[in-house]
Amino acid sequence: MQNSSATPREMFDSLWRHRGLIKASAKREVLGRYRGSVLGLLWSFFNPLLMLLVYTFVFSVVFKSRWSGGSESKTEFALVLFVGLIVFNLFAECINRAPTLILSNANYVKKVVFPLEILPFVGLISALYHALISLVVWLVVYILFFGMPQPTAFLLPLIVVPLCLLVMGLSWALASLGVFLRDVAQFIGVLTTVLMFLSPVFYPASGIPETYRHLLYLNPITPVIELGRDVLYWGKLPDFGLLGFYWLATATIAWLGFAWFQKTRKGFADVL
Repeated sequence: MQNSSATPREMFDSLWRHRGLIKASAKREVLGRYRGSVLGLLWSFFNPLLMLLVYTFVFSVVFKSRWSGGSESKTEFALVLFVGLIVFNLFAECINRAPTLILSNANYVKKVVFPLEILPFVGLISALYHALISLVVWLVVYILFFGMPQPTAFLLPLIVVPLCLLVMGLSWALASLGVFLRDVAQFIGVLTTVLMFLSPVFYPASGIPETYRHLLYLNPITPVIELGRDVLYWGKLPDFGLLGFYWLATATIAWLGFAWFQKTRKGFADVL
């Protein structure tokens, strides 16, 4: 009998209880993406590098964009831009897949007793793997051009963990909605594309007129991008007031998403 408890404790207990299954599923997810390709896992290095080169050329050469307080260095522009891309790609990879998680694993719903609530976490681990590879590439380039990374870089996990909570909460909610409303997958694909340009990925938040700047912070990934750049590149301590609020808000979103998933999962088999 599947445990459909929706308590905050069950949210974490379920992930710990099925950690072996999660590890095996995440490994299969990562390896399966590149199975049969000549370069294999090396594509996880080349894909972000290719995106970085294209975006850097378009925005720093064609549009001549610069970061506030930065120099004319294209290397600096690329590194600051890359931080935003790492955050956005982690978010978008999970959110775009979330509406079809249950639909693409319908056999788990109908034929076997399977902890469906771990599926979003498996997707998150796969996305974190690619984000980690991108971060390693970022650190290598930074060391080659600027020397040792900023000491504040060690604070990055404090910023990434609440992002993961946000991703999990939204993924649980969208995975459930995607079963009952098939149009959700199409809508989310468009929404994440729009969100990319409404996030300070290619421009600093300070570049937005002050009258409208507060609207930018309604975007849930804006704080992560800005705080991530502060600790990784600019060497600044994060705004702990903003970070504390973000932890509280994303933990609440994670629990609400989990509770919704657990309450609606009994209807999955009827729809599928």
